Amino acid sequence: MPYEVTANRRRPKTFDELAGQEFVAATLKNSLDNGQIANAYLFSGPRGCGKTSAARILARALRCEKGPTSNPCEKNDEAICPQCQEIFNGNSMDVLEIDGASNTGVNDVRQIKEEILFPPGTGRYKIYIIDEVHMLSNNAFNALLKTIEEPPPNVVFIFATTELQKVPATIRSRCQQFNFRLVPTEKIAALLLDVCVEMGIHAEEEALFWIARESTGSCRDAYTLFDQVISFSEGNIRIDLIREKLGIIGLEKLNELAEACAAGDFSLAFGITDELLASGAVIDTLVTNLAGYFHNLLLIKAGISRETILGDNVSGFSKKVLDKYDAVRLEHAGELLFELYRNLRYSISPRFELETLISKLCWLDKWISPAELGSSVEGVRNLLNSHASANTMNTAPANIAGNTGNSGNDGNAPDGEGENLSFSEEFRRRHMGSSDNIAHNDEIDQGVKNVLDVFEGTIIEENIEENDE
Repeated sequence: MPYEVTANRRRPKTFDELAGQEFVAATLKNSLDNGQIANAYLFSGPRGCGKTSAARILARALRCEKGPTSNPCEKNDEAICPQCQEIFNGNSMDVLEIDGASNTGVNDVRQIKEEILFPPGTGRYKIYIIDEVHMLSNNAFNALLKTIEEPPPNVVFIFATTELQKVPATIRSRCQQFNFRLVPTEKIAALLLDVCVEMGIHAEEEALFWIARESTGSCRDAYTLFDQVISFSEGNIRIDLIREKLGIIGLEKLNELAEACAAGDFSLAFGITDELLASGAVIDTLVTNLAGYFHNLLLIKAGISRETILGDNVSGFSKKVLDKYDAVRLEHAGELLFELYRNLRYSISPRFELETLISKLCWLDKWISPAELGSSVEGVRNLLNSHASANTMNTAPANIAGNTGNSGNDGNAPDGEGENLSFSEEFRRRHMGSSDNIAHNDEIDQGVKNVLDVFEGTIIEENIEENDE
């Protein structure tokens, strides 16, 4: 028996087998049972979620000798009717599957309009399934308008598209629309487990979950990746083998790299990066995985713990990294990684850019966001103004008394008064005292001290002095 790929072998044959599309299946079954057959149906949704399969099931349901029925003949039924058998074999003369990407013009639509004038050769309906219907030209869509609104009573159109927004509203309004959804990761993993049982293959739960997660909600993508994994697994699908053969970076290695960066250990971080690249990891993949890692940490900070969202159990992520960074630093790490990914295609040395990024991550905890810096500077300004006002009130009587015949410095001014001091120097001298007393001054917040250290002697200080003038 010739080999058949899993995606074709496991293609849904009944409405109940449409994984993750319970609403679509229930609605179509009810309409068939009630005899409410529409002129045209429009199935939209992501790739690989069952649109074409649903169209074929609907075609069998309409043409089955028992029908129209919500339970047409199954493939292995001994008493399968000729109509269902022809559709299963793909040789029905009255069920025509048309590729919208290859038949885009008015002439193709004109041919359909001529064909529907003739009744079906066998059965009760002639059915046109147009896949990727959004690829039709505007003129072709316009030529279809009257046909799909008032077709002959024995003709049904079924359209399928991955880009609903490209289908004109005049077409959508003449169709019953069904939106197909991405299939949940848990359901895809369960389908893969059924395939393993069917084929007698042993598989780790983590490995199947990884395949399901990588498919991003598409059953077809999951089955295709599953076939690839089977080809090198020799009947035993293991997550460590998948990582080795496909160059996947595991959570353990990402934790090690992130912990080295959090500790500020440049040497260790560069060593782990070199080890990952030497093991076959692609730079684009490493950047993508790191971006996903920091994104997951940000979700955990926000209280998200669902494994289906994070891709791994919360306990698998490094507690050291979570304790080290707050949400603001994690957001900045994600921004750096996204920017690097966008720039890699134009880089003359992707590895150098990656190592530069690793270096930035090593001092991520010292990074100050513009919002934090602005807030701290405003706090310093307010504190300085409040102290200056208090000093002016306290020294006013002494200055008035000292003005009797004395000009200039009265000898009581503190050392250095009248000198051209910078903002930072003046602030430290007036309000923070000597360097020995800085740590004991509870009135000055530690964050303010850090900000003073950051902008001392920089353009920020120059701007403050210009504004004060």
